[in-house]
Amino acid sequence: MPKALQLSHGQAVIRLRDIRAQLEDLEKRDTLTSDDEQTFDELTREFAEVDDHRRQLERRSALERVRSATQATERRPAALSVERGTPSGSGSAYDLDPILNPDSVEDRRFRNPWDLGEMRTYDRSPEQVGQELRARALCAIEKMAGTNDRIRSAATDIIERWDDKRGSIARQALATSSPEYMRAWSKLASGRSHMVSPEEQRALERAMSLTDNQGGYLVPFQLDPTVIITSDGSRNQIRQAARQVVATGDVWHGVSAGSVQWRWAAEGTEAGDNAPEFGQPSVPVHKADGFVPISIEAMDDAENVTTEVGRLLAFGKDSLEAAAFINGTGTGQPTGIVTALAGTAAEMGPATAETFGAADIYAMDGALPARHRAGASWLANRSIYNLVRQFDTQGGADLWERIGADVPPQLLGRPALEAEAMAAGFDPAAAGDNRIAIYGDFQNYVIADRIGMSIEFLPHLVGANRRPTGQRGWYAWYRVGADSVLDGAFRMLNVATTV
Repeated sequence: MPKALQLSHGQAVIRLRDIRAQLEDLEKRDTLTSDDEQTFDELTREFAEVDDHRRQLERRSALERVRSATQATERRPAALSVERGTPSGSGSAYDLDPILNPDSVEDRRFRNPWDLGEMRTYDRSPEQVGQELRARALCAIEKMAGTNDRIRSAATDIIERWDDKRGSIARQALATSSPEYMRAWSKLASGRSHMVSPEEQRALERAMSLTDNQGGYLVPFQLDPTVIITSDGSRNQIRQAARQVVATGDVWHGVSAGSVQWRWAAEGTEAGDNAPEFGQPSVPVHKADGFVPISIEAMDDAENVTTEVGRLLAFGKDSLEAAAFINGTGTGQPTGIVTALAGTAAEMGPATAETFGAADIYAMDGALPARHRAGASWLANRSIYNLVRQFDTQGGADLWERIGADVPPQLLGRPALEAEAMAAGFDPAAAGDNRIAIYGDFQNYVIADRIGMSIEFLPHLVGANRRPTGQRGWYAWYRVGADSVLDGAFRMLNVATTV
């Protein structure tokens, strides 16, 4: 009798998991020896035999339940009640028989979407595995604790829009949103690492196997600042108008193309080569870090310190990026929109040298191509907007709309966004560039966020004399990038001055 046929159902399941672990270990090796190749073939054959045996046992068990139910019906016809879907009363659809109640099978399958041990990866393509990972991640988002509906909606949108065919983001979401990981991370974040259970430790190890960061622990998916900012809205107004994408690697790659060249063609003539020239703009992501100190008393008083840490990390991330998205150098940090446009054809001067007037606002609007004007926004320091308000002494009818309410301000019928990091004015007595306003379609300024902020808890902070200060802290780091992918979609006013 073959060895597989001697196994019980439970033993067969355990053996399948062991075989899968051995196959995955072989797959990780760069090269396989002849013995490894033979072992791989033997394991795949054994997997097929054991899996077929498991299926037979399950079919027999299901058939026995059906026979028992029908025999009971013959003895007591009125006693049999077959219901589909979720039963009324206090019962749970998870406990229904999948043969008599097939509507409950999918719910039973994802009762614990974080348990990837029941996933079948053998003889399935990476795309098929990715599809199941995404389905599980979306189910996990509905079940994950410590969050609200806005964050669930934002997390769902991130999975559906930006996950790759292998389910990279979905896999990370599953690893970092499980109840075990949330409990473990909460203990680590509050200095109780000695209380982490073996089950929670395994959840930590699964999550850390997905990142190339050294040290620290990934912030739970429901507390990730990128998810929180997406759900609550950014205080950084350029992020509100920019095109936001999620990067799964160290560089985000996009596709751009010029206008397709059409022609008038006579009947029966050969088509011309009207294809546009495709380019591939790239946005590298850069590391940023931050530190959140907290006193021991404050930590003891906080009812939910882990959720508060997530909020603080999101606020600090947003504040740091506000300046980088304007004047970032692109070296070790995102490329700011001012930096990207400086010295390009998008930069224009005022109608009258070293002055700023209403004509310059109209000139910027007229210089922007119509295809970009429809979705355009203004970006400037509030002090510059206040100068614009003073151009018209009749109360703003010349340039502004809804000036009284200022919610939202509309300059020439387009949103006027504020950026404190932009120039607040210019001094005609000092030589230099004064890039005071930008007008364009900010969907062509791409912000690439990488999901997965890491954090490390420091149990004691020390002062100058190397003695404890009675404070603790969290050191966090993440990666983000930004750059213009089409400079022609913007116009930037530079009121250059000379001595």
